[in-house]
Amino acid sequence: MTEPTGPLKGLRVLDLTRVLAGPTCTQMLGDLGAEVIKIERPGVGDDTRGFAPPMMPGTGQSAYFVGANRNKRSVTLDISAPEGQAVLRRLLDACDILVENFKVGTLAKYGFGYEQVHATHPHIIYCSITGFGQTGPYAARPGYDSLIQAMGGVMSLTGEPDGLPQKVGVPVADLFAGLYGCIGILAALRHRERTGRGQQVDIGMLDAHVAWLANQGMNYLATGEDPPRLGNQHPNIVPYQVFATADGHIMLSIGNDPTFARFCEAEGLAHLPADERFATNAARVRNRALVTETLTPVMRRRTTAEWIERLEALKIGCGPINRLSQVFADPQVIARQAVVEMPHPQAGTVKVIANPVRLSETPADYRLAPPALGADTDAVLRDLAGLTEDEIAALRGKNLV
Repeated sequence: MTEPTGPLKGLRVLDLTRVLAGPTCTQMLGDLGAEVIKIERPGVGDDTRGFAPPMMPGTGQSAYFVGANRNKRSVTLDISAPEGQAVLRRLLDACDILVENFKVGTLAKYGFGYEQVHATHPHIIYCSITGFGQTGPYAARPGYDSLIQAMGGVMSLTGEPDGLPQKVGVPVADLFAGLYGCIGILAALRHRERTGRGQQVDIGMLDAHVAWLANQGMNYLATGEDPPRLGNQHPNIVPYQVFATADGHIMLSIGNDPTFARFCEAEGLAHLPADERFATNAARVRNRALVTETLTPVMRRRTTAEWIERLEALKIGCGPINRLSQVFADPQVIARQAVVEMPHPQAGTVKVIANPVRLSETPADYRLAPPALGADTDAVLRDLAGLTEDEIAALRGKNLV
């Protein structure tokens, strides 16, 4: 195995996660140098192995799986059987961190709930990622991204005012839960450095979702009123929205009054800032419909490209609304190396989206391609759990690995 180089080098993670929230967390840890041992069901593996099409060319793996499972070693192990549980305990002896996203109480049935693990391995940092956290009336419920987006309020804020509530186009509830889990683990590692003791990191997807309601959540707390859906407009800043251009659309982001005045001066609208309905951002928010109606024909005068050139010269925020083909061809995205190619045993190489955390001294490394199911079972059970070849063969004979 290629040696890790990141800041978490030397730490070992027992990864009992699947689908997206948990694997996002453990992939981040792996990118930062931790050794991640991914435990999967024999013959089946992580559910996302079957989330296809599309498949990543030449890999035999779904694009979904490849996106969240690099820098991991795959071990197949049936932890519902006593023999599998015994092996898992031996692996736990060699690990620093356990990450799981089973339903509340499931791992306790197998002897691996937090209290059980903490009693025998007090140094272990134990991260649980579930839909609703470990406590509360919903704790036992399963959590799914779209369900959390609905219950967490973001769908009520997303979409056109007269249209249906909309979920975000990517699974943000899963992703944020995974990232908050990683942050919690890093904080727990710092605590362990000082005390020698691990602890549980309890991540509920709904908790994380409420946390990132951000300004809209605070708008509600300030007023007691449910914020309306505004389509592509901003609840607190106007104009900060999508406008049609002569050949498409553009995002116009005018964040303060001097910028608005500069825009108006350049476009022959110098009278607007003198109008009390346009003079301040607060006034423009109150007169949102009038501002939009006034600027709509102005924005149709030029093409998107012409607007971008003009507005960038004026240092006014703007941008095209890119399709993914345009995103990945964007010179800034290319310059920042947002896509990297990793060696892959089946495909030769595979493209993955890079880790966005750019560390100057210990950058993320891309040492292990997303693994084939069970590719590392024998090596991990032999080297970390201390099993003999005969013991591994016996487990395989019972379909436990």
